[in-house]
Amino acid sequence: MPRKLAAWVPFYYGWIVLASLCCAGFARQGPAVATLSIFVEPLTREFGWSRTAVSGAVSLGGLLAALVSPLIGSLLDSRGSRLILCLAVMVNGVALLLLSLTPSLLVFYLLFCIARMNWAGPFELGIYGALNNWFLARRTFAASVATLAQMLGLVAMPLIAQFAIWYDGWRSGWIALGAVTLIVGFVPVCLFLVRRPEDMGLQPDGAGPAIRPPGATAQPPTEPHFSRWQASRTSGFWLLMLYTVMVYPVQAGVSLHQAPHLVERGLDPTTAALIVSSFSLMSGLATIACGFLPRRLPIRFPLALSGMLLAIGTSLMPGIGTAADGYLAACLFGVGIGGVLTLVPVAWADYFGRANYGEIRGIALSVQVLAQAAGPLLSGALYDLTGTYTVSLHCFEALSVLSILAALAARQPRYTG
Repeated sequence: MPRKLAAWVPFYYGWIVLASLCCAGFARQGPAVATLSIFVEPLTREFGWSRTAVSGAVSLGGLLAALVSPLIGSLLDSRGSRLILCLAVMVNGVALLLLSLTPSLLVFYLLFCIARMNWAGPFELGIYGALNNWFLARRTFAASVATLAQMLGLVAMPLIAQFAIWYDGWRSGWIALGAVTLIVGFVPVCLFLVRRPEDMGLQPDGAGPAIRPPGATAQPPTEPHFSRWQASRTSGFWLLMLYTVMVYPVQAGVSLHQAPHLVERGLDPTTAALIVSSFSLMSGLATIACGFLPRRLPIRFPLALSGMLLAIGTSLMPGIGTAADGYLAACLFGVGIGGVLTLVPVAWADYFGRANYGEIRGIALSVQVLAQAAGPLLSGALYDLTGTYTVSLHCFEALSVLSILAALAARQPRYTG
């Protein structure tokens, strides 16, 4: 059936796969930290929860994702992305709808942690696992398109939630997010996603029919083919892991608390929501720029530049006094985050290949989501302790500076076959 479908498509079927992944990426953003940031103030006002309690749901969801990601990685390599993404979209849509009925902190944790676990694990592995299978030479461009779709989701989802809250309260905000998740995400993935081009008689990037002599390997000879064990014995593996540990607490910690931080700096909630969306918009523009990076440029250099932009953005945030200050800091920070989100999955695939991408990335993703879980928890705890976000922002600034050094040291390992 896949081969018959390929015969009817007048262009490379990978572009249809990419479009389906874009829909899944857009629908992914319901439980993103930037979206949850819109709910922090109304939830704490109505229920009296602390900022640390709300942040803990993000962190616990990340811990759960860290536990399941290695298992999902193995399933991805054996079964492909379609099954993983279909389940992730369905579960997230239902969980977001049910969050509108939240009566207590326990129920909020149960539902949001499930959604956040899917966000951090199955969506990440499913989207980039399929993308890396279908694209090699065009991998950075394809990753930029898929990440741009996710950034558009990050622009849209906070605004959808904010307008629904403004119209009929925070419960309507969750209903709106759940409905968008199910409508946009499920059908394209279910109908059109195919595991890899070889299943349709194609090659990655649409290079032509996948016709090989008997016994020839399915991997292009120029592509690395590391096993998980081989990858773990390279310095590149551990330096990419270290870079992950540095940047992802910054990404999650700042994203969750940026809206309440802006409100406390004297900006009104609507302006704060627009600044949050501008941060996401600039992340999207950064992903477009990443798509035009020459493939001969070592990916460690744009990763280091992303870390530098994060450092500059976080250094400006404690001094925000006007909307213009907020837009400047958010835009610089957003460009850095766009580079991180686009380039990190590409780096893992470029360094170690696509054959065992799920297993390798599954281990790395466990570390990534633990780092993401630490960021909001640190920011919330320091806020409750000091009454301000200033200390946590300085911590995130220091981590961003250290990430620059890790990126520059992370050279691509040599594959010897």
